[in-house]
Amino acid sequence: MESTSSSALVSFENVRFAYAERVILDGVTFTIPRGKVTALMGASGGGKTTVMRLIGGQHTAQSGRVMLHDVPGGNAPAVDVGGLQRDGLYAARRRMGMLFQFGALFTDQTVFDNVAFPLREHTDMSEPLIRDVVLMKLNAVGLRGAHGLMPSEISGGMARRVALARAIALDPELVMYDEPFAGLDPISLGTAARMIRDLNDAMGLTSIVVSHDLDETFHIADQVIILANGRIAAQGTPAEVRSSTDPLIHQFVNALPEGPVRFHYPAPTIEQHFLEGAL
Repeated sequence: MESTSSSALVSFENVRFAYAERVILDGVTFTIPRGKVTALMGASGGGKTTVMRLIGGQHTAQSGRVMLHDVPGGNAPAVDVGGLQRDGLYAARRRMGMLFQFGALFTDQTVFDNVAFPLREHTDMSEPLIRDVVLMKLNAVGLRGAHGLMPSEISGGMARRVALARAIALDPELVMYDEPFAGLDPISLGTAARMIRDLNDAMGLTSIVVSHDLDETFHIADQVIILANGRIAAQGTPAEVRSSTDPLIHQFVNALPEGPVRFHYPAPTIEQHFLEGAL
C-alpha cells in the first residue's frame, strides 16, 4: 500500500489526542490512500470516531498534524485541518461527505428534500438543476421512486441509502461512514456494502468505513487499520490483517471472548470481594 503524500488524500502525522487525562490517540501515523476504501476498526472507545472528527475539524489534535492533501498535480499545498480558520475549514468540509450512524435524516422533510438540503445550503444551483441532481443521486442508490416519501415511511435500510445519497450530493472527494451496517438485516447489509464499494469506484471517491461487521467490511476494503490502546495495532490489506499472529489482532478478527482484551474489568478475586464485606 503506497503511503506517499501524492497517493494520500488524508495523512495523520504523529497525532496525539486526549479527552482530559484519557489518551485516545498516542502518536498515531497513517495515510488514507486516494481512491481506496479504508476500514477503520477496533474495540469500542478505541478512537475510530475520534479519527473522523479530527478529519472533519470537529476536534483538534493536541500534537501532530491531520493533513488534507490537494488533488495530484494541483497547485494548492496540503493543509493541516487542525490549523484552519472558519472559511478554510468550511472549504475543507465541502470536500467531504458523512454518513451518520442510522442515517440521521431530517424527519420533517421528504426523501427528496433531505438529499437536496446540502445543495440548497452550499450552492447557488437553481431548483430545476437541484431537482435533476437529487434524482440522479437517488437513482444511484436505487431510491428515485421514493423521492416523495417521508423518513417515517421507509425502512431503516432505505433510510441509510437516502443518507448515502445526501452524503454524495456535493460530489465529495472523501466519504466517511460511521457504522453503516449497524442494525441492518442481511439483505440490506449486503446492499449497503455493495453500494459503498460500487460508488467508491464509479465516482472515484476515497472512503473511510468505521464498522464492527468484520466479514462485510473486509470484503469491500482495500486497507484495514485497527486501533487499540491509542496506537495502530495492525494495518494492511484484509488478508494481511487476518493472517496476523499478534494476540490482540487474532482475538479481534476471530471474535474470541478471551485474549488481551478481557471480559472482566480488573478487580480483586471474587473471594476477596465477598469476604471484605465492603465496597
